[in-house]
Amino acid sequence: RKVPPQYIGMAGFGRIELDFEMEPGGEYLLEGEAFSSLLLWRPRQGEAVTVAGPSGDLFRARVQGLGKNSAEITVFERAGRVRRPLDITLLQALPERERMELIIQKTTELGVSAIVPFRAERSISLEERESRQKKAHKWGEIALKASKQSRRDTIAAVLPYVGFKEALKTGQAKDLRLALSEKKGIAGIRDALAEARKNEIKSAALLVGPEGGLTESEMEEAEGRGFTPVSLGQRTLRVETAAIIGVGLITYELGE
Repeated sequence: RKVPPQYIGMAGFGRIELDFEMEPGGEYLLEGEAFSSLLLWRPRQGEAVTVAGPSGDLFRARVQGLGKNSAEITVFERAGRVRRPLDITLLQALPERERMELIIQKTTELGVSAIVPFRAERSISLEERESRQKKAHKWGEIALKASKQSRRDTIAAVLPYVGFKEALKTGQAKDLRLALSEKKGIAGIRDALAEARKNEIKSAALLVGPEGGLTESEMEEAEGRGFTPVSLGQRTLRVETAAIIGVGLITYELGE
């Protein structure tokens, strides 16, 4: 099912919201917007999904029947409450080999809303990568599978591959914009997040460069767009490790 572009990357994308109260053991019919949201998960009969009630309670439910315009579900347990939405967008320079798949999987588990793969000066291009092994078409499937496995109530969206400037534009509207850097003398990401906690942060963008990092001119351009260079410490980390730790810290420090 094609994703409506206005919903891609939103913190609540794919949430199955019902306008009636539910209880474990109850059988319910999904129609309208709730049914459309269910279809975004590409459910199979018998599969479990997370649904939200009008008061913000979350439930796990099993899909008992799928029709053309409706679905039947049976709720079998409570699953907490809808958390305060923290819209995290990861701007990720395209890495080599299987690293992008790992980044998508793990940052989805950590709660990222959207992932934007982009080409940096020092990164491999999508064309070069695809000529070796076609994988980009599976990125959305990886994000959906990780969203299901981690029992999220929303789906992480993998946006189209873009150039560096376009990636910066995607993150420019976020309340908090951070760019990982190995430059000496800059603030640590934990200090930046501690400062951010003083404000009401509803959205964040994390910019992660390729192996070798962003060039000086790229970092200057990012700073001009409001991105603050931050460090993950003295260790030199692989790209996938940096992305996963960065998203994890933002989720831990600013999310519920």
